[in-house]
Amino acid sequence: MNKNPVNSKNAPQAIGPYSQAVNSGGFLFISGQLPMNPKSNEIEVLDIKEQTRQIMENIGAILKECDLTFNDIVKTTIYLTDLGNFTIVNQEYGSFFKEYFPARATVEVSKLPKGSAIEIDAIALSKK
Repeated sequence: MNKNPVNSKNAPQAIGPYSQAVNSGGFLFISGQLPMNPKSNEIEVLDIKEQTRQIMENIGAILKECDLTFNDIVKTTIYLTDLGNFTIVNQEYGSFFKEYFPARATVEVSKLPKGSAIEIDAIALSKK
């Protein structure tokens, strides 16, 4: 089975020894995305709604690199440092899906890289 790393110039570069995503076995596995601006590779927004939007835009850039859309996502995991933000995140996250919502888990964690309040990873059906 082939494993093909994906690297979009329109999404933040990995901050560790991992790929933005890996295309393998009919799926695209998108690594956890932080709300980093792809141009600066830094978190520039502090509001949880804006952080969620930036992450979803980063995921969208990786999907686009593979000719996929949010409708191809089948599973996500959302990591929050405060579950009190659940409703705000749900509203922003949900606005990116048009046909159906993927399966999802949401968990509260004590800390995330770069002081982020949120991280999201995703699995999408791949056309390759």
